[in-house]
Amino acid sequence: MPGRELAPAFTLQGAREAGLTKDQVYSLLDREEIERVGRGVYVRPDAIPPAFTALAAATTLREEATLCLTSALVHHDLSDAIPFASDIALPRGTHHPTGLANVTWHSFDPRTFEIGRECADAGQGAKVAIYSAERTLVDCFRLMHQEGSDVAHEALRRWLRRSGNTPARLLKIAGLFPKALPRIRQALEVLL
Repeated sequence: MPGRELAPAFTLQGAREAGLTKDQVYSLLDREEIERVGRGVYVRPDAIPPAFTALAAATTLREEATLCLTSALVHHDLSDAIPFASDIALPRGTHHPTGLANVTWHSFDPRTFEIGRECADAGQGAKVAIYSAERTLVDCFRLMHQEGSDVAHEALRRWLRRSGNTPARLLKIAGLFPKALPRIRQALEVLL
């Protein structure tokens, strides 16, 4: 069956490299064997869980795409929010792809972009990047003016209740972000 040799998330160019024509891709679309998630970007719904669809598609276009902020909080079970769009970061200065459904792009400093960036399996070998819980907390405190202080504080409360999490571990990451460090120290003093 055509389409089985396709990557879980792919572009039209990727489909061509897998030996499919544009007409065969459209036929797969008509039969709902693949889904279009953006201009020229497709996923195999049997291969990618819905929670990773936007991130896998973004990663297909930009390898450095990384789940961040509220979406990463939800992934780490540090928030009950239901984001309308996936928060995805790219290094500042990188072109944000257009035409992807349900993605909110964020630009993070290239010097700190890799800090706390972890790889995850999005299904059938598709690799995606997600910021660690600690990095996500730091970003929420760092960008409190956008995310809201209650979001950051509630996520920190949840994180602290989990066994194995220590303030020292969080402060180590926060130390690499001078603007966030005082806010996190203050929040930890209140909560502990």
